[in-house]
Amino acid sequence: MDTLANTRSIVGALLPVEELSSAALLSSLEAHKERPLIFSYDGRDVRPSYHVTEVKTGSFRALDCGANPESWSETFIQLWDIEEENRGHMPAGKFLAIIRKVDEAVGFDPQARLTFEVSDGVRPMQIYRAERMEIADAAIRVYLSARPSSCKPRDRWLQEQVSCCTPKAKQPCCG
Repeated sequence: MDTLANTRSIVGALLPVEELSSAALLSSLEAHKERPLIFSYDGRDVRPSYHVTEVKTGSFRALDCGANPESWSETFIQLWDIEEENRGHMPAGKFLAIIRKVDEAVGFDPQARLTFEVSDGVRPMQIYRAERMEIADAAIRVYLSARPSSCKPRDRWLQEQVSCCTPKAKQPCCG
């Protein structure tokens, strides 16, 4: 069982997931303000009565597990996935209005890493990244996938190994 878990961990690190940037999300929504905005996570859509309960922005400085300093900006959008009667999914225009208010009050960096916190008010919040978006006639759907933890030094090393322009790891001297 441990071997399987380790294999999944390594394979996951080798398969980078593209993330939708804040700028890409907002510019796509701008052209479709009237359409319902639906977030999909864990194989299901948010309920039509979901709320954006909080938007947090911040700049972070940290030390990773390899003692390397890290810094980044991140925006957290908290979704409260609750059931209320007689409500439809939020129009993209309303979501954009919320982000505009955030920008006016505390600032909003469209280049910041984008993280979604989702809870139904009973289960603990889960952390997701925006993986992709589909724009259809009926609605805009943003697909969220779990944001796993990772070892940044290992991730950088793995990226170097698959890069077209970086030398591959040296063969063992006896190899």
